[in-house]
Amino acid sequence: MSNAKQVVFIGGEGIGPEVIAETQRVLRWLVAERRLGIEIRDALYGAEAWRRTGKTVPDETAAALRSSDAILFGATGGPDYDALPPEAKRQGNLLRIRKSLDLFANLRPIVAIPALAEASSLRNRVLEGVDFVILRELSSGLYFGEPRGIESLPNGERRGVNTHVYTSGEIRRVARFGFELARSRRRRLCSVDKANVMEAGRLWREEVQALHDAEFADVELSHMLVDNCAMQLIRAPRQFDVLLTDNMFGDILSDAAAMITGSLGMLPSASLGPVGADGRRPALYEPVHGSAPDIAGQGIANPLGAILSLALALRLTLGEPGAADRLERAVSSALATGVRTRDIMQEGATPVGTRDMGDAVLRALERAA
Repeated sequence: MSNAKQVVFIGGEGIGPEVIAETQRVLRWLVAERRLGIEIRDALYGAEAWRRTGKTVPDETAAALRSSDAILFGATGGPDYDALPPEAKRQGNLLRIRKSLDLFANLRPIVAIPALAEASSLRNRVLEGVDFVILRELSSGLYFGEPRGIESLPNGERRGVNTHVYTSGEIRRVARFGFELARSRRRRLCSVDKANVMEAGRLWREEVQALHDAEFADVELSHMLVDNCAMQLIRAPRQFDVLLTDNMFGDILSDAAAMITGSLGMLPSASLGPVGADGRRPALYEPVHGSAPDIAGQGIANPLGAILSLALALRLTLGEPGAADRLERAVSSALATGVRTRDIMQEGATPVGTRDMGDAVLRALERAA
């Protein structure tokens, strides 16, 4: 097994450990059934790691983040994390981890699943055939720009400052990723910005257009202002193939687009870095839903966003596209039997918890086998 791919599971806080436990069960089944060359390990992170070791990212976890082929991450945040000392939170901040691994490309597939049509707030005719990817730049922009902070003014008021900043190189590398992704799909890319009022947005549009004209003329490129895009996601989402946008806009738009899938709990993501000299690409996979501390520990969280994130890892990092296809079909098959967690519940369906939904996916895999 010396050439086995290394997969690290990190539960984190809130519902993270619950959904990651089901995802690991699924991967262990696939490894055993298909004899995949994959080694699995767990790593401590966050509030639990702080209690045990005095570090939110212990040395062993930091080494695993650097050396693993794929990281399956649950969630971070909530009361336990908020109670940590400021320095501990800075050390283990997920933004800092993304930056340290240079995870600049965040993929969030948006696919309408027929079985969940009634769980969405949109009409069936709007959902039919929707299949696109939001590509969010993840390591720059407003969330990382300097200066930032809260300051006191001479007149006694306080002022909060965040800086929205991009360089041409940062824009071009994520745009190149987007154009190459579009070439593997339907060859359409829509770039989203706020070029009418923001200089960084104008630079974004200019750089994306220049790269397209120089190297990707075979891909159909369009530009859209972010406020119009928010409306179009609800009005006519089928028009999109690859939707490219910056860090903040991608964060907001992908949460809105999650309703196409029926729930934020259904949405997977992949965060990818540049390919290194050794041919490896840093990769972190996680559901989009966050820690949801209000339901943590109750066994009712939807694990499908995390399980579908595993499917992305199988396809994009672990070299197992067949297993990825099989897992995605198993999720659809499980949902077709009528089982539903609370967030996707509908009339006539069978309510299940986190573990039961994991069981349903495993049963679907076994039936397919």
